[in-house]
Amino acid sequence: MTAGNRTRKEILEARRRAKREYGALFDAVAEILFRHDPTGLDFGFNADEYEPEAETILPRLRDCRSADDVERIVREELRRWFDEETAAGPRIGEIAGEIWGIYETRRKNDG
Repeated sequence: MTAGNRTRKEILEARRRAKREYGALFDAVAEILFRHDPTGLDFGFNADEYEPEAETILPRLRDCRSADDVERIVREELRRWFDEETAAGPRIGEIAGEIWGIYETRRKNDG
């Protein structure tokens, strides 16, 4: 089911589940995306703007073995949520590197 087919209530419930499952990692990924703002959506008051993307990126990280894998996933998700131009942005590699770093730290600490 795509986001376009879900009700607002279903979307918010899915987001709550993701936040519970991933905890601080969810917030960290959303913050990294917001700080780099690859789509120009930062209006100074909407820090939750990239939560939908964090929600779809996080489950895919378990298959990653490197920052390059994360970069591919981030690009795919940005393409899906926005467009090719956004996904091709020059800072995506930097975003992916940061996400990989916090993901690896969490994996090592949990494992």
